[in-house]
Amino acid sequence: MKWIPLAALGAACLFSLNAQAAGDAAAGETKIGACAACHGTDGKATGPIYPNLAGQNAPYLESALKAYREGQRGGGMSAIMAPQAAALSDQDIADIAAYFSSLTP
Repeated sequence: MKWIPLAALGAACLFSLNAQAAGDAAAGETKIGACAACHGTDGKATGPIYPNLAGQNAPYLESALKAYREGQRGGGMSAIMAPQAAALSDQDIADIAAYFSSLTP
């Protein structure tokens, strides 16, 4: 019977970690000013060389933005993206990713 409280505690920890890691799409919408020039406010690219972000997987977007911010992603548009991502906090990135992933492609 000692395993029940431990299982409950473990589940509570997992849920709290998940809640902290999740971005807020409404907050993200207020943080996409620089993104919108290339990716559009609706997540649909403004030109053929830019990727559409609407409906993209949030963990992927977070990973990509963090890699740009940390200088771990090169080539392609990294010369443009790295400076854009440099000023973003982890929460900003999570919020922006949540916003773009919530949009219909």
